[in-house]
Amino acid sequence: MKLKNTLGLAIGSLIAATSFGALAQGQGAVEIEGFAKKEYYDSTRNFKNDGNLFGGSVGYFLTDDVELRLAYDEVHNVRSDSGQNIKGANTALDALYHFNNPGDMLRPYVSAGFSDQSIDQNGSNGRDRSTFANVGGGAKLYFTDNFYARAGVEAQYNIDQGNTEWAPSVGIGVNFGGGSKPAAAPVPAPAEVCSDSDNDGVCDNVDKCPDTPANVTVDADGCPAVAEVVRVELDVKFDFDKSVVKPNSYGDIKNLADFMKQYPSTTTTVEGHTDSVGPDAYNQKLSERRANAVKQVLTNQYGVESSRVQSVGYGESRPVADNATDAGRAVNRRVEAQVEAQAK
Repeated sequence: MKLKNTLGLAIGSLIAATSFGALAQGQGAVEIEGFAKKEYYDSTRNFKNDGNLFGGSVGYFLTDDVELRLAYDEVHNVRSDSGQNIKGANTALDALYHFNNPGDMLRPYVSAGFSDQSIDQNGSNGRDRSTFANVGGGAKLYFTDNFYARAGVEAQYNIDQGNTEWAPSVGIGVNFGGGSKPAAAPVPAPAEVCSDSDNDGVCDNVDKCPDTPANVTVDADGCPAVAEVVRVELDVKFDFDKSVVKPNSYGDIKNLADFMKQYPSTTTTVEGHTDSVGPDAYNQKLSERRANAVKQVLTNQYGVESSRVQSVGYGESRPVADNATDAGRAVNRRVEAQVEAQAK
């Protein structure tokens, strides 16, 4: 059919024109889907059975949430009361509004639009054409940023004949072209810090500068590495998919709070990070929750003024270890902060 060929050409052109090196969701993304429907026909059709419909669609995200979708499907396995095969096809143009955020694993949606149906009502060579108004809803489950499964249902009102039909459907699709993941930022070399094995708040095993606070950057003698500048660093680890500060991290956060109280003109930015498991948008929000959790401990429990502590999340974009291993991912689930001050 001419329309079928045109749709196939459009889909092929979109695939060819879009680089799969830029795979993401959101505004500007394209979704291509293959689907199957079960069409429950109105009794006025005089069909022996309901139809199995198979087709494909291509959609374009006008915004992060609104998608315009063109779909085509063909009728299979339907017979008239007289036993003749029923043939037909549907072409639909719908707008979909998605809930949640681009990158979330689950995105429910509602849809509305119009479709044109051309069907062999009486088992003859002639076709009856009808225009339908469609409303529906469903959800898409994204296995990755780019591959998803969909389930939904539509109510189709026949504007020409005044009856209503129902069509539940399932589909598998690919999403691409909405942008690219941010490149991982260069990882700075870790600073040398003194040890505090006895948890007394000062460096252990140093011959000089014995009162240097724990976690301050030091030289080989245990003294501040940069003349008259001292720095405290914080590295708090989190369990998978959690933003709750673990009890064994409170001591390190207290050290940072004590340092900031000792130098009241200092400020800090608490930086949250995640491993690479899960969608980008979800990890971004998780990193922000982790950073804010550490900020709350600093301000609410240890009394650092809220105005002196900023929190920011970087999602999975700044790994310090290999996300391909469990150990590397555990290291990347972290919150970092540092404070510098002029030593007295």
